[in-house]
Amino acid sequence: MNKKLLVIGFVWPEPKSSAAGSRILQLINQFQQQGFTVTFASAAKQSENTFNLEQIHVETHAILLNDASFDSFVQTLKPDVVLFDRFMTEEQYGWRIIEHCPEAIRVLDTEDFHGLRKAREQALKKKEAVTFSSLQNEITKREIASIYRCDLSLMISEAEIEILTHQFNIDQSLLCYLPFLLKPISEEQINTLPTFEERTHFVTIGNFLHAPNYDAVLYLKQAIWPLIRRQLPKAELHIYGAYESQKVTQLHKPKDGFYIKGFANEVTSVMKTARVCLAALRFGAGLKGKLVDAMQNGTPCAMTSIAAEGMFGDLDCNGFVEDNPEVFANKAVALYTHPQTWVKQQDNGFSIINERFNDAEFYELFKQRMNSLSINLEAHRENNFIGQLLRHQSMQSTKYMSKWIEAKNKGN
Repeated sequence: MNKKLLVIGFVWPEPKSSAAGSRILQLINQFQQQGFTVTFASAAKQSENTFNLEQIHVETHAILLNDASFDSFVQTLKPDVVLFDRFMTEEQYGWRIIEHCPEAIRVLDTEDFHGLRKAREQALKKKEAVTFSSLQNEITKREIASIYRCDLSLMISEAEIEILTHQFNIDQSLLCYLPFLLKPISEEQINTLPTFEERTHFVTIGNFLHAPNYDAVLYLKQAIWPLIRRQLPKAELHIYGAYESQKVTQLHKPKDGFYIKGFANEVTSVMKTARVCLAALRFGAGLKGKLVDAMQNGTPCAMTSIAAEGMFGDLDCNGFVEDNPEVFANKAVALYTHPQTWVKQQDNGFSIINERFNDAEFYELFKQRMNSLSINLEAHRENNFIGQLLRHQSMQSTKYMSKWIEAKNKGN
């Protein structure tokens, strides 16, 4: 019997614009390998960077917010599994799935722990440390409520599982560690990459709509790049990212070696010609796609502890981790100018990709988890009493707010 997966996207996938876009395609591939037919639905507008899902045999469907047409759509589709690609989509459509497809397994892909990112952003602005109190913000409350309402939540970072289980006491049965799912890097691929001598300049990359990326560019410009440039007066920093605004383009200063390059159509060609990647994130959560791009292309990284979080496990990182801007700059220069150090850190990156993110190693584990859920769904839900409580209470308010908006829209 053919199994059906419905993915409800906050946005349409843009793998060239963000790590989140690549992530959702990796998850779709996992389900397809398990024999699922996949339908992707979103209320967002598509852009010129939207991935053509039909080329990977995924049906697409445009849906509306706060509209009963979605109910008819899912009743006809009858999905076996529904995947929400962020907690916001679960808030919008979760109650409709519960009402019209009660037997469908509800899976939340958190992308990253949004509440943790928010707490870190607020702490940075206030120049304070993140506390458990600051973690208990409005975003965290909404996100954890969504985790409880779903049958399983996919977590990209072990560090975030640690916070959710130890500080918020969420049961492990509701969480599944599923990081970036990547193909191993072969010796043949490694041998085709440009050498230390064939590479020049520094690079950083990230979607400018993502607040941590914009802050990182500002931090580089104001605190770190002048220190690097003082030691390497001919070096350049090339900054790539989708959706650059005027406040980003005005940072372009060629006389300082600070170049805003805009959207990178081919991240691979950009990354493999650079000598060092800079990831100077001061807040954020999840795993950083820019570090993965760098490691896949043999580019060592200078990074902050926020950028490195959850990435390396017990393995040595592909560069160094430093939060002090002066030390960061000095180590970046050393990495840029010492071939032996550079090659060693490059090798670390290859090991990390192959040992921590090998998609084949996660396939069976995830498949077993989904099969177990399917067989024991009723008992699993009975054991999640808080989820039952939230579905009974908060989903009612969400439901009737949505119905009120729907009725109001019809009246206009």
